[in-house]
Amino acid sequence: MHSQLLIGGLIKSPEVSQALAASLDAESFQLNFEVSEVNFLDWIGQNRHRVDCLIFEPAAAFLGLVASLQSRDIVLPTLIVAAEPLAVAAERTSDPPEETVQDYHKAVVRIPQTALSEAERYIREAIAQFLKLPDSHATDAVTSAWEDTHYFLLSLQQQRLSEKLRERLGYLGVYYKRNPESFLRNLSLQEREHLLKKLQSAYRGIVLEYFATSSDTLNQKIDDFVNTAFFADISVSQIVEVHMELMDDFSKQLKLEGRSEEILLDYRLTLIDVIAHLCEMYRRSIPRDM
Repeated sequence: MHSQLLIGGLIKSPEVSQALAASLDAESFQLNFEVSEVNFLDWIGQNRHRVDCLIFEPAAAFLGLVASLQSRDIVLPTLIVAAEPLAVAAERTSDPPEETVQDYHKAVVRIPQTALSEAERYIREAIAQFLKLPDSHATDAVTSAWEDTHYFLLSLQQQRLSEKLRERLGYLGVYYKRNPESFLRNLSLQEREHLLKKLQSAYRGIVLEYFATSSDTLNQKIDDFVNTAFFADISVSQIVEVHMELMDDFSKQLKLEGRSEEILLDYRLTLIDVIAHLCEMYRRSIPRDM
């Protein structure tokens, strides 16, 4: 399936539209920018379930459209093109206040006009933040009926977007849901040891079943192992270390039993298989700009 993302929005400045078109290549992105609010609302109404990210310029245009988007239950990843840092005062005041932006959702991302050449990175960030919603929008124990409805619709849209990302870009939607705090390198020493022991145990189970003719669970065990490694941002070299440590343990046991170690060479196929699965998951998930 084609890996294009559909980007739409209200862009009134031809220079901004041209800069975005130059920055976002046609192979990866399909763009539709309207210059009038009426045309934009008509377009978004027809394409609400296809759009992956919205962009607004000038920023004040977003302020006028928040109520319309909410009334239509349209909740999407959003970029606002912010005014230049050295713009005149009148232009600076065109940026909507933060509280108004967060009335839509907390994952709205501002992109400076000077950074339009990096639009793809900002779009990825907007999608990543959107998929992590909600954070703590409502702090009261009892939320309003509007908030309940808002988060229900948000959840539906996140599910749609995640499914589209998986279909279009492999595991990209999953990649964006990874939590850096769960990465092996960011764990405490105790947590790191626990995770490594979990991986070692899981890999041992894979090795013991790998050449079993009657195994019905091997593929699932490999998938589970790769998922754990993926979400912990485990490198291929670390997987090799897990394999070599296990082979060393088996080698010692075989020597004690007076048996040949040659059988262990066959388990290179196990390592290759697992690494291939992990590499493919990383290949299909990591955005082009990373």
